[in-house]
Amino acid sequence: MNMDFAFKLPIPMEIKKQFPISAEAEKIKAERDAELKAIFEGKVRKLVLVIGPCSADNEDSVMDYISRLVPVQEKVKDKIFIVPRIYTNKPRTTGDGYKGMLHQPDPNGDPDLIGGIIAIRKLHMRAVNETGFTCADEMLYPDNYRYLSDVLGYTAIGARSVENQEHRLVSSGLDIPVGMKNPTGGDLSVMMNSITAAQHEHDFIYRGWQVHSHGNPLAHAILRGYVNKHGQSLPNYHYEDLSRLCELYAERGLQNPAVIVDTNHANSAKKYMHQPRIAKEILHSCRCSGDIDKLVKGLMIESYIENGCQKIGEGTYGKSITDPCIGWEETEKLIYELAELY
Repeated sequence: MNMDFAFKLPIPMEIKKQFPISAEAEKIKAERDAELKAIFEGKVRKLVLVIGPCSADNEDSVMDYISRLVPVQEKVKDKIFIVPRIYTNKPRTTGDGYKGMLHQPDPNGDPDLIGGIIAIRKLHMRAVNETGFTCADEMLYPDNYRYLSDVLGYTAIGARSVENQEHRLVSSGLDIPVGMKNPTGGDLSVMMNSITAAQHEHDFIYRGWQVHSHGNPLAHAILRGYVNKHGQSLPNYHYEDLSRLCELYAERGLQNPAVIVDTNHANSAKKYMHQPRIAKEILHSCRCSGDIDKLVKGLMIESYIENGCQKIGEGTYGKSITDPCIGWEETEKLIYELAELY
């Protein structure tokens, strides 16, 4: 093989024993898992906000950001359920660029996968222990999910992974909501096939074991816009798109029809400051249609302390080094506005 085997990584059980969660953290996770499940099952009407930095690049600034969400959540708790984004591994279209904290705990340093595994576990644990939030991460590498399975509250399958068999099968064995993004080309049947697969039982190989999954009834859609054959970004968050998704769910007969709408990426044509406008339009669509209101469970918003993005090494505290994000002032204002509108 044309690769060098540097060293064997510790298995998830070893990492969990080395860095165990507390009994209080277990209690927090169980309570939040139950509430989030009730929202996706339609038993509780709250708007889920999966919100935070495009990538978790710095532990201190990420924790600063999440801590700012705590008093905001308290004020809107009757209307909104906040799930902070701690995205620790980043898909790269060409394979180049910063791949996230998992690969590089220090964005200016060399790749360090063992250090990265420990760093992302510590960060997710800090979020639970210090803020009471269980957070969201993207399942870029299905094998790595077990390192965080006792602390994560939500996971997403990205647009480049949604057609992958392993992602679908592993999702079928999770007991938290799993969002399936539409692929970059926009074919909703790919996303719907992925949701169908994740909601079914399967037998497959996982981390060297033959396993049997029981199906995940909380697997659902994420609409993130798409790119056409000319390379143009096009949205799929409008009323007509949401109405069509209602029809696709009805045709499939899937459990717990649900969608989280991503307000950035191709939906905003990467014009990140459009996210508040897009979020409000989605809630307007909910007010216009009972079916859409039942379908839309929440929004995904890219937000950090400072507006925009920067190159690695520029050193502005709380500013994204991947996709641009709206800053804290805009974020706080938007959350309160969404609570009034919902």
